[in-house]
Amino acid sequence: MPDFEPAAPNPHPSNSRADMVTGSITTDFVVQFWGVRGQISAPGKETIRYGGNTSCVEMRVGKKRLIFDCGSGFRVLGNNLLGQMPVEAHIFFTDCHWDSIQGFPFFTPAFIPGNCFHLYGAEASNGATMEQRLGSQMLHPNFPVPLQVMRSELKFYDLTSCHKILLDDVTVEAVFLNYSYRSMGYRVSWQGRSVVYATARLPYLNHLDKNLLHLAYDADLLILDAPHTLDDQDILESSPLIWKDELWQTGIATAKAAQVKRIVISRFNPDYNDDILDHMEKQVQSVFPNNLLAREGMILSVLPQARDY
Repeated sequence: MPDFEPAAPNPHPSNSRADMVTGSITTDFVVQFWGVRGQISAPGKETIRYGGNTSCVEMRVGKKRLIFDCGSGFRVLGNNLLGQMPVEAHIFFTDCHWDSIQGFPFFTPAFIPGNCFHLYGAEASNGATMEQRLGSQMLHPNFPVPLQVMRSELKFYDLTSCHKILLDDVTVEAVFLNYSYRSMGYRVSWQGRSVVYATARLPYLNHLDKNLLHLAYDADLLILDAPHTLDDQDILESSPLIWKDELWQTGIATAKAAQVKRIVISRFNPDYNDDILDHMEKQVQSVFPNNLLAREGMILSVLPQARDY
């Protein structure tokens, strides 16, 4: 069996400028989105094109499989992996908010012997480890079976800011982006290419995010959280350069200073339907033509890109 089987094709056709890969993987560094919502899942007929699952991003880098966050999209990824076992993967948590961990108890491969999962995250502000927090959400009466019922091999690693993880020829750097919540951002580097996952940050009014600036410098791809506080009228009528969302403005200004080549926007407000997100992408691309919004099932190949800035 090859290291990575072809991923499932995107069930939601996209009009984005993404480098789509369907049928077979044609590069050694690909990013696939399995969940693109923040806060809570948003299923229904109004979210079909972009998807309603909470955050989960898979990266297949060389011979390594990396997963970022275990929202409800993590369950769907797990079902996709059942035909590729035995599976080994490295799982990185932004934080322990529900939209980052709620899919973990429903990840079927974790219950099957022979699979191996390495799990990384920072300690919470109260000192609880990621293993303790994942275990707590599976305790009675919240869940019918405890973490110990998972029969795969689970290896837990506690991270600190500026921690570098070496996975053969793949490097993952972790940096705090919101210390109050112990929220991590990650940079994945391999053979001169890099992707940054940074979706739980702090706004800095009229200032750059220094930690994001360090993490994202000259990155080929930056996965950034979407604006959450805009009303429909703002999205439809105003330029992204003046959207009244401090987190968005901090992120886009920092990405520009970091000379990021391309941005993919994810973790959408669950109240934003497909039509609103279509308008958001149109507005973003009117200013930054190379950038796009994530969609469930979308696969991007990490290739050298020209900058929009």
